[in-house]
Amino acid sequence: MLASFLHDNTIEAGCDEAGRGCLAGPVFAAAVILPSDFENELLNDSKKLSEKKRYLLRETIEKEAIAWAVGIVDHEEIDQINILNASFLAMHRAVDQLKTTPEHLLIDGNRFNPYKDIKHTCVIKGDGKYASIAAASILAKTYRDDFMLKIHEEFPNYDWNSNKGYPTKKHRIAIREHGISPFHRKSFGLLPDQMELKF
Repeated sequence: MLASFLHDNTIEAGCDEAGRGCLAGPVFAAAVILPSDFENELLNDSKKLSEKKRYLLRETIEKEAIAWAVGIVDHEEIDQINILNASFLAMHRAVDQLKTTPEHLLIDGNRFNPYKDIKHTCVIKGDGKYASIAAASILAKTYRDDFMLKIHEEFPNYDWNSNKGYPTKKHRIAIREHGISPFHRKSFGLLPDQMELKF
């Protein structure tokens, strides 16, 4: 069972991102403030859930959360400021949009750029420990998946409907055969020298 909060009697927002390790597309982040009595047995780290369960939980989270928001940093910004800073910026943009201002941020991971004067705590593998971070991981993942499915229709060669932009062998072969799309991150090693592709 996931913990509800790190601090009781505090308006706490969980934050997580999706798409950091991808070769294409934006990085998405979400921030979620859950009510103190929120309970859901299905809720877990988005990576441990089926796609169907993620989308079911998204509906529940959006309906029952005190506040939630999604922030996006596109591939061009990622190339300019690097993926780590882009992940933090996406979280900042999510928190910016929250209708309720949090008093504390729970961040998935071990690093974060402070947001204004709000205190934060970094939690390694936090999406498997705290409900609000798990909820944020689900929103970030599903909204990013929606985006990748949409651009897949325009660029079907890269198999984004399946790999969502992650560096699968099929994705890398497509880059080698077709070149890069307008959505690829040029600062990433899209085709590492050491990689041998067998046709």
